[in-house]
Amino acid sequence: MLSVLREPSGPTLSLRGLAPEAALRRLELTIVRRLDGYLQGDHLGFLPGPGSDLHDARVYVPGQDDVRRMDWAVTARTTVPHVRDTIADRELEVWALLDATPSMNWGTGGMTKRDLGIAAIATFGFISQKMGDRFGGMIMHNDGVTRLQARSGRNALYGLLRRMLADPIEPDRSGGSVELAAGIEALSRAQQRRGMRIVVSDFLTPGDAEVDPTVPPAWERPLRRLTVRNQVVCVQVLDAAEIDFPDMGELLIRDPETDFSQFVDTDQSRTRQAINAASAAQRARTAAAIRRAGAGHVVLRTDRDWVADIARFVLTYRRTAAVISQPPKGVGI
Repeated sequence: MLSVLREPSGPTLSLRGLAPEAALRRLELTIVRRLDGYLQGDHLGFLPGPGSDLHDARVYVPGQDDVRRMDWAVTARTTVPHVRDTIADRELEVWALLDATPSMNWGTGGMTKRDLGIAAIATFGFISQKMGDRFGGMIMHNDGVTRLQARSGRNALYGLLRRMLADPIEPDRSGGSVELAAGIEALSRAQQRRGMRIVVSDFLTPGDAEVDPTVPPAWERPLRRLTVRNQVVCVQVLDAAEIDFPDMGELLIRDPETDFSQFVDTDQSRTRQAINAASAAQRARTAAAIRRAGAGHVVLRTDRDWVADIARFVLTYRRTAAVISQPPKGVGI
């Protein structure tokens, strides 16, 4: 609740609190083993090796080649035994973009949306680290995007999370021209290697009062381009008060990223209902845009168990990823 009264001066979660050991053990047992291979093989290596995609046929070498890889069609045509090589599946490179603009510094559920976003990155990171993938991060502020190098291993992931937690809190009305659309563009341009991309944000654009789901937000087109070459998951972080605005008497509501401010009497149920309706319409527009872009969509709240929410999402996404992650039609690379 302190973030309602003043700007936070530091993280509301500790590094250990990002991924409780009990929650991690539960996630590894029920999800990671089921997802063996889920993140691997999303792109091809340059050299022959163990994999699922066929390469050239070559002459069979007795004692060295597995007879189960015999290419009987080529063998029949040439009358010489041939085996079929495969292209090696390289490790996947996962990159996460964290929206650290002032609107993410707010939270009434014991943590800020910014720290909930870092917790989501930690959870996805631990899942991918179990498969040996490289994990990198980018932090978006109003004045630019900071890139954190991708590395593999648990210690490297802890180092990345520690840097995200220690990243300075951006003050309200700090100005700048970098919005979510520009952040996604930076994520797309910086990483040429295909893989998984995670976009963590509240998907709120300063000054955007549009709630019509048929009107695409500014960040939809860059997101569509990102999904052409990558498997993308959008993590939308919300606070409980954004879904059900509380009765707190007369309040001065102020936009942390613009100069807008207004006194609102929340004692009136009609006022709270109008606020809730506008917030619901904005969330529906966000969900529609992410769906049109072909990305996965998981919603996390500051007053709920984010590990359990991500667990439910991953189990569902595993069954639908082949359809959702298809590149959107009509998008140029």
